[in-house]
Amino acid sequence: MIKLLRHVHRIYFLLIILVFSIIFYPLYWLAARRPKWYGILNKLRVYHSKVCSTLAGVRFRFRFETPLDPKQNYIYCANHTSNLDIMILCLLAHGRFHFMGKAELVNNPVLGIFFNTIDIAVNRESKISAFRAFKKAGDNLADGMSLLIFPEGGIQDEHFPPKLMPFKNGPFRLAIEKQVPVLPISIINAWALSWDDGSKYGSRPGICDIYVHKPIFTDEMDVKQDDLLNLDVFNTINSKLGTDEY
Repeated sequence: MIKLLRHVHRIYFLLIILVFSIIFYPLYWLAARRPKWYGILNKLRVYHSKVCSTLAGVRFRFRFETPLDPKQNYIYCANHTSNLDIMILCLLAHGRFHFMGKAELVNNPVLGIFFNTIDIAVNRESKISAFRAFKKAGDNLADGMSLLIFPEGGIQDEHFPPKLMPFKNGPFRLAIEKQVPVLPISIINAWALSWDDGSKYGSRPGICDIYVHKPIFTDEMDVKQDDLLNLDVFNTINSKLGTDEY
């Protein structure tokens, strides 16, 4: 019975997302026409995330280790186990921000609007694509934008419950080169509400807990320390996963 209810909830959640994607689409299309309107584009996806999650009965509870500087741009680094994670980072990020994600998202009917404009698509199998993506991300960081990224490179479905997988090094090298602080984020239990896209186990309403760690500043680091920064962020995020100590 519980399994059936979870799959019913997933269908309901998908319908909500579909309906409001249709409603928001013309606004997304207009806001994506000019770079100076990208701030509106981000606000729209924040509202979209709030509406869909609220109607699905999903709440996000954030705990901050330290207050964030609203004038500082960051590289937001989070673990990735659920499609809810995109909503979470949209709601968490402040100011001007953009995502980096897999190249396949360019062809997504809705997300393609973002990955053809404000967001950055990267083909991790291509060194040229990766170079261009991180070059663009670096330029945006230098211009004061924040970067939202899942350093595992995607949702890992090898383990259930999920385990944190090794991080790619690109974001950490970029953080040191541009002297932008890294913000580690532990998304603790989104997988329990909807693992990946929910197709295997369905989804359910509930509270998703997110722990936002203190920023790790990189202005005194050398680019050769990217491996150490990678490990530091990995251990920091992992320290809150699989615990009840939110």
